[in-house]
This record gives sequence, C-alpha cells and structure tokens, in this order.
Amino acid sequence: MDKGLIIVISAPSGTGKSSICRHLLKVYPEIEFSVSYTSRQPRPGEVNGKDYHFISRDDFKQRIGQDEFVEWVENYGNFYGTSTGAIERVLNDGKDLLLDIEPRGAKAIKNRFPDAVFVFVLPPSLDELLRRLEKRGHESPAAIKNRFAQAESELKEVLWYDYLIFNEELEAAIGQMMAIYKAEKCKISRLRGKIDCFFKSC
Repeated sequence: MDKGLIIVISAPSGTGKSSICRHLLKVYPEIEFSVSYTSRQPRPGEVNGKDYHFISRDDFKQRIGQDEFVEWVENYGNFYGTSTGAIERVLNDGKDLLLDIEPRGAKAIKNRFPDAVFVFVLPPSLDELLRRLEKRGHESPAAIKNRFAQAESELKEVLWYDYLIFNEELEAAIGQMMAIYKAEKCKISRLRGKIDCFFKSC
C-alpha cells in the first residue's frame, strides 16, 4: 500500500482558507482533517476530538517533553500542536491528511515529512486582506491591526511553498486547490506500490 499524502495549507486570517479546506474535505471524503491539540478551553459549540483535542496545560507540557508534537506554538497563553503519531497513523493507513497550519509550523512539518505538499493562499492584495478582516466585525481595531501585522510577516514565507493560490474569487480558488490535489495524487513517486502491483499482476 502506498502511503498517504500530506497537504499543508497556510494563509493569513481573512483569506478564505477555511472555506477552501471545507470544500476539499466535502468533495474528497478520503481526505482526513488533522485535529490539533490545544490547552485552551473549548468555546461554545466546539466538540472535543472534532475541532480540537482539548487537554490541560500540564498535559500539553508533558507531551512537549516527550517529543510528541511535530510542531507546536504558544499563542496568547495557550498551546497548540500537531501530533506526530497521529499523522503517521493516517499515512500508514494509506489515507491523505489535510493540515491547516501557520508557516512556522508548516516548516516543522516539511523538516519531518519532506514529501508533503505545501500550499499558500493569498487574497488579491493587502488592501483587500485588510478589508476582509474589518468586514468580520467581531474583533476590535487593535486585534485587527495585530492580525494584519502578523499576516504581513507570514507573507515573507511564501516563496518556499510548493504552490500559491490567489483567492480573488472563491470558486476559482477551490478549483485550483482541487487541481493541485489531483495532480499530486498522480505523481509517479506517490504510486510506486500500484506500479509494482501492476507489473506483478497483483
């Protein structure tokens, strides 16, 4: 059995990344979504094991010490991380995995899983990004300013990614993401098991 494919998607807040991910998961049910671990408390409506794996801060620190996370970060006093073991279990089952991770975490994934596919999503312009952040309406001007500053910093990481999608129109961006996934699934390097089986008449 060929191993599964890791797809890492990164984007600043307000870019439409979540909509693209939801559509990809809907169209391709064989793709699993990576559920991160966090030390923060669940928000209303969030489900443990679906939105996040909610664990205590002490538990998270213990897992860091045991090197259980391929990447982790502390934001606003809360820990967030991706389990190495969870990724490997999905891949060894021959399934594909979609990860929604910021660039620093994506780099850690690349170091550990160099065959993964990395996609960065951008809005048409920085002005449009700011407009989308302001349109959300549920954050303070200071929070929007912080998110915009973080986005500008993340843009410096674009050039090491494999693919770049400009989300000028959502349907077109979704189509590009689907095309990337389908093309990567047809790569010779990912089909060694099927090729060997073909010539051996499995």
